[in-house]
This record gives sequence, C-alpha cells and structure tokens, in this order.
Amino acid sequence: MENRNLFHSYFESPVGLLEIVGDENFVTELNFREEKSSQENPSPITRECVKQLQDFFSGKKKSFSLPLKPIGTSFQLEVWNELQKIPFSKTISYLELARRLRDEKKIRAAGNANGRNPIAIIIPCHRVIGSDGSLVGYGGGLWRKKWLIEFESGKKQAEMF
Repeated sequence: MENRNLFHSYFESPVGLLEIVGDENFVTELNFREEKSSQENPSPITRECVKQLQDFFSGKKKSFSLPLKPIGTSFQLEVWNELQKIPFSKTISYLELARRLRDEKKIRAAGNANGRNPIAIIIPCHRVIGSDGSLVGYGGGLWRKKWLIEFESGKKQAEMF
C-alpha cells in the first residue's frame, strides 16, 4: 500500500515563493505561490529540493538530480520527460517539442501538457517558446518565464526589477 503522506517546504526564489510538495520518496509538485498555502512539514526530499533550488538560483547548479513523480496521463508524462532533455540555457519551440514526440500534429496537445506541468523549473517547461521566438504561455506568468530564460542565458537581470 502506497504511503500518501505529503510533505511541504517553501523556498523564496528570485521569481517568487515556491511550494515544494513531495511524498517520502519523490518530489511531486513545485508551484508558484503568493503565500504559504499549508503548514511547512519538510521531508528529506523536500529539503534536498530547497538546497538544489538555492544552488540553481545562486548559479552553482545547472541541472537537478531529484527523484520526481509528477502525476499525469501517459502522454503528459512523455512530454514532461522530453522537457527534461532540454539543456540549461537552451530553448525549443512548441513545434520542435511535437517533433521530438514524433508527430508534428501533436503540437497543441504537447503545448497543453507543457502548461499542465506540475513541477515548475525542475521540469523546465519555461524553455519552450513560440516558433517565432516569442514567449508564449507560462502558468507562472510570462514575466517569470522571461526571467528564467534570461537568467539561464546569463543576460542581465537588473532591468527586470
């Protein structure tokens, strides 16, 4: 029988408050929050996630090594797995994402799955952009997507604040 205890940690990042949710073995969600939505009850996994987020935002880490368990359909899981293959500081278009899924006709479905990503930043849905290079669609807000892409590319952040 699967243990369904959920643990919550919070991290104040440069793009706002992040809520990390996990069970005893996996990170299951990373969400943007305006305020803490539950009591903090960290686990070793959520604590490790906070540490890796600190290292990421301080420039010490470019990738994450956390056990992830996003909840979704088999197609969503396939899309989220593909997103994790996009290297730090690189972007791809929604069309390219569909091509990587072996069917250009899946562009809309891939975009929808991208938008339902339950583990922001770690599963880097922010690295998917429009075919014309425009920043389109981001559940955390386009300003966060812009910030993350510029941060990863090493561009100046000062003008964002």
